[in-house]
Amino acid sequence: MSLMERVRGLFRRREPEPLDVRAPGLAVVASCDDPAVAPSSVLAASTGWAEGGQAVLRHRLALPAARVGEAAALIGQDGYELRVDGEETVDPVRCAALRAVVVTALEVARAQSRMASLAQRLGGDAIGWDVLQPRAGETDNIEAPDLT
Repeated sequence: MSLMERVRGLFRRREPEPLDVRAPGLAVVASCDDPAVAPSSVLAASTGWAEGGQAVLRHRLALPAARVGEAAALIGQDGYELRVDGEETVDPVRCAALRAVVVTALEVARAQSRMASLAQRLGGDAIGWDVLQPRAGETDNIEAPDLT
C-alpha cells in the first residue's frame, strides 16, 4: 500500500455497522396500517423518525401456515428476515418481515408494494408497516418491540 493510499484511508468516511433487526432499544417511530396512505405522508408526520439514519423496516403480514416457509425463502432473497408471531398452526399466521435499511419514502413504497404482492400470491394479506429506530441514548436493557 502506497503512502497516498494510506493518507486517503485516513480521510475516508467510515460506514457505520449495519443495524441488527434484533437490536435492543428499537422503538416504532412511524407506522401505517392503511395501504392507501402514502409512506411520504406517514414519514413526514412522524416526530420521532431520524431521516437518513439507519432503521428497521418491518412489514406485518398474515399468511397461510402452509406458505410461511415459502414466504421466508422469497423475502430472504431481498435481505428480509421473517419472524413468526405466535403459533404456526393457527391460520392465518401473523408474521413480520424485517430488514435494516436507511428508510426513505420511496424505499417504503417499493417494499410495501412488494410485500402486498407477495402476501396476495401466497393467499395472505399485508397488514401494515412500521419503521423502528434506536431510541436516542437508550440502547441497553430495552426489550425488542412486539411484532404485532
